[in-house]
Amino acid sequence: MITPTAPRYAGLDGLRAVAVLIVVLYHLFPAWFLRSGFVGVDVFFVISGFLITSLLLRERAATGRIALAAFWKRRARRLLPALAAVVTVCASLAWLIGGDVLVGLGRQVLGAATFSYNWLAIAGGSTYFSAGEPELFRNLWSLAVEEQFYLVWPLMLPVLVLARRRWMRVGAALVLAAGSATWAVGALASGATLTRAYYGTDTHAFGLLLGVALAFALDRSSSRMAGSATAGGASPTTGRAGIAVGMPLVGGAALIGLLVVSSWPDGASVYPAVPLIASVLTAVVIAAAVSPGSPLGRALDVAPLRWVGERSYGIYLWHWPVVVLLTIAATGTIVDTAIPLAVGVTALVVTLGASAVSYRVLEQPVRRLGARGAVRALGLRLRATPVRRFGAITVVAAGALGAVGTA
Repeated sequence: MITPTAPRYAGLDGLRAVAVLIVVLYHLFPAWFLRSGFVGVDVFFVISGFLITSLLLRERAATGRIALAAFWKRRARRLLPALAAVVTVCASLAWLIGGDVLVGLGRQVLGAATFSYNWLAIAGGSTYFSAGEPELFRNLWSLAVEEQFYLVWPLMLPVLVLARRRWMRVGAALVLAAGSATWAVGALASGATLTRAYYGTDTHAFGLLLGVALAFALDRSSSRMAGSATAGGASPTTGRAGIAVGMPLVGGAALIGLLVVSSWPDGASVYPAVPLIASVLTAVVIAAAVSPGSPLGRALDVAPLRWVGERSYGIYLWHWPVVVLLTIAATGTIVDTAIPLAVGVTALVVTLGASAVSYRVLEQPVRRLGARGAVRALGLRLRATPVRRFGAITVVAAGALGAVGTA
């Protein structure tokens, strides 16, 4: 069976880096200028909707079908190793520290394990925007929304592609996105809490669906140019020269606009307007970055941004539990608006280090080799050079720490 390879779209790793840096700075240094830095999550949502839909459309074009089991297996290999490491290590450290950080920890771990964190948090009365609530795995709400999307969307996609004209597919996705945003407005108007509207998959799916609409919009030439994506920016797009000339300028302006929106004072108070604007701007940036030969794509592909972008998933997972644990250890409490600068800097360093190690010795081996192959590779590392043994021992030590913490 032919298995289509995932294209590499120029600039998207760099855009992931921008997104994760916005979120991390918002959480680690909440008193700084990124007062609405939570919109970095919406950037991730649009990227995910675009990439997953593009991949599924390419698979359908190449094979005539979508292999659901294989798709979900790839998603599991991509998401589960880093998630398991973060939950195991940080829950174990929380057990050692004790105190308020243990409140509701069982529910949080259950939410992480079942990708239902957002709904369990809503049911438990948790809130994303309150200060002084040391919820260790709060950031996993967005991972739950994405995983629910990964579960449902491949089942819905074959229905939408029955529409023979591209504009009809794009229109359907845009209608669904508008419906999600409208549903959020209606929920708030009817007395729902902000957390219900923010955490709900139904009321926060508009970014994912805008990414879907963009993938449909660019799909026609993607099928003609399968396999043509390159690091230099020649990714599948409409290929129209006139558009390609102006799009980088529009995309650059959208990227600046995204940073402005991230700095908007108290953007949560006008939900879903600010995240919706950020999502639209992100779609514009993506369209511009993947244009053939786009200078914006090349600019976002600079090595430091690509390094961060490739590890952005791990960085996102690690940063919040790390800052919670460090703040509680240092001050005995956590207050989102007054995290000590030294704690924030230390958390940033620890996050980058942990995500780099996880990416190299855990995530990539499992993604390439599968769980069993990764275990065999780990055994080879233990018998290899001192540097490689150190990485392997780190993984084993993390597993042992998890066993102690859950005993």
